[in-house]
Amino acid sequence: MQKNGEIIAALERFYSDDTIMQENEMAPTVGKEANRQREEEFLRNIQAFRKAEVKSVSIGSDTVAIEWHYDYDHREWGTRNYHQVSLQRWNDGKIVHERFYYGS
Repeated sequence: MQKNGEIIAALERFYSDDTIMQENEMAPTVGKEANRQREEEFLRNIQAFRKAEVKSVSIGSDTVAIEWHYDYDHREWGTRNYHQVSLQRWNDGKIVHERFYYGS
C-alpha cells in the first residue's frame, strides 16, 4: 500500500489506535490520530514522488524489519533519495510500535 502512495489507508488498516512511531532519535509520536496528522502534513509537502521500493524484509514472531529506498522532492527538505529501515513491533495483527532509522 505504501509503495502506491496509500500511506493513510495503510495507517488505518495496520496500526493500533495507540501506536507509537518514531523517526531516528526524535521524540515519538503517540496514537493513531497524531500519526495520521503527521503523515498528512508530510504528504502535503511532497512535490514529486518517484520511488518507495522495498529492498528487503525480515519477519520474526512479533517483529518486522523492512529496508526501503525512497526518492522524492519535499517542499521543506528538498530532494530526498535515501535508504531507511523500519522496525515494527506487532500485536494482535496491528503495528503497536514503529521506528525509522536513516541518515540525515
